[in-house]
Amino acid sequence: MIIASDLKEGMAIRVDGQIYKVLGVEARAGAAKVSGVVRTKLRNATSGRGWEPHFRPDERLEDLTLDRVIMEFLFNDSDASTFMNPETFDQITVSNEIFGGAEHFLEAGMMLPVEFFEGQPISVVLPDIVDARIATTAPAAHSQQDSTWKDAVLENGARIRVPLFIAPGEMIRVDVRTRRYVERAREYKRSA
Repeated sequence: MIIASDLKEGMAIRVDGQIYKVLGVEARAGAAKVSGVVRTKLRNATSGRGWEPHFRPDERLEDLTLDRVIMEFLFNDSDASTFMNPETFDQITVSNEIFGGAEHFLEAGMMLPVEFFEGQPISVVLPDIVDARIATTAPAAHSQQDSTWKDAVLENGARIRVPLFIAPGEMIRVDVRTRRYVERAREYKRSA
């Protein structure tokens, strides 16, 4: 058991018989006679649905111990992604619902930690930032406005917003959690 004020991002807990992965925690101290509150962002390990409950700081929750195995991503289809343990060659499928749309950023051969609870995969730890190539977007425009954005489609099919100066074919860095543009990829070399 753990108290709500000790929750950390990445932990797994059980609430009302359901297993949740903790995506974010924000604790607020109380004032005077008002007690504090712990705001959380949770993802259901089975359905992939998000939930943002509030807990009292001293509320007891059941924390779960996860087994973490580094596995190789092989491929995905419309419903699930397949991973292989490089030591035993065992393959597992993980529902794409637990990725929350981030399955587009998986690439064949990626080595990623897969978290298991009681032998069932409940989470795949993705990198925070990945490089991706712009497939289609409006032509680059160099203007004085740095805060203007345009729509773009990445080669993996994900849709994001990028600054006006980004051209089709460029490599960019994307925050996987928020699906937002971060910067141009450093190894990008303009071909002229």
